[in-house]
Amino acid sequence: MSDHRTLPCTAFAGDRLLAAGPLADVALAVKAAGGDALVFEDATGRVIDLDLRGSDADILARLAPPAEPAPRGRGRPKLGVVPREVTLLPRHWDWLAAQSGGASVALRKLVEQAMRSDGGKQTRRAAQEAAYRAMTALAGDQPGYEEAIRALFADDRTGFARSIEGWPHDVANFVTTLAFRSY
Repeated sequence: MSDHRTLPCTAFAGDRLLAAGPLADVALAVKAAGGDALVFEDATGRVIDLDLRGSDADILARLAPPAEPAPRGRGRPKLGVVPREVTLLPRHWDWLAAQSGGASVALRKLVEQAMRSDGGKQTRRAAQEAAYRAMTALAGDQPGYEEAIRALFADDRTGFARSIEGWPHDVANFVTTLAFRSY
């Protein structure tokens, strides 16, 4: 299980950058600043609700990952394999069953191939969505907001920069970083 305490986040008090870094550090900075802040998960642009009650140790304990569940009897948990349900038509199951290595191997190969061939479109879309979420929360009432959204999804960096020229510096920097980062 991933440790949420290390999740890269950014906190804003109004339109001012309050803290950026691992969630644990950001949460403690928000508490020290009085608790009135919006905290964003950098990867998705989603707002994170923090429970800042109690001591610093209490806050960090709530952010810790839950205890590991007992190992399952089937699958390959050491490899990170996650069992999920897949619904396919009978002809798809027939084709998968005929593949070397069986259905699981064939599906993994197909997914890997699709991931390699998308040309970064999914990564680009994820960055746009993250920027959109943060822009909506931080700058929905700023001048040029609608134009900035259009430029963001048109992948127009020049138009985006022009649209956010009058925005508060910290907000403009943050949404630009989210929008045009490369993974």
